Amino acid sequence: MISSRGGALRLLPWADPEGKPCYLDTDGTGYVSRLADDIEAMQLSMCRELLDHATDMIPDRQVTSAQLRFLVARMAEALRDVQRIAESRGARLPLPAYDDPASGG
Repeated sequence: MISSRGGALRLLPWADPEGKPCYLDTDGTGYVSRLADDIEAMQLSMCRELLDHATDMIPDRQVTSAQLRFLVARMAEALRDVQRIAESRGARLPLPAYDDPASGG
């Protein structure tokens, strides 16, 4: 999506009440941009904590299937967050200055 400034709209790290993606037309400054940066940092931190928790649980033979299902559900949520962050950041990268040889250009 193209912003009114000619760049890409920023995909925000949250959805609207219906679950649809939210976008911001910004130059990367301002309150909502800083809030989005903070939320992305929190989401990435939570993902790291889940990975650490999973690493501890995997070798533990006392872990129940209910505990593993709960962990997998939280990890799926974290992966969705990380995917959204990656898509948002990727969309804001500048286009390469060279022609793509695969396109014949």
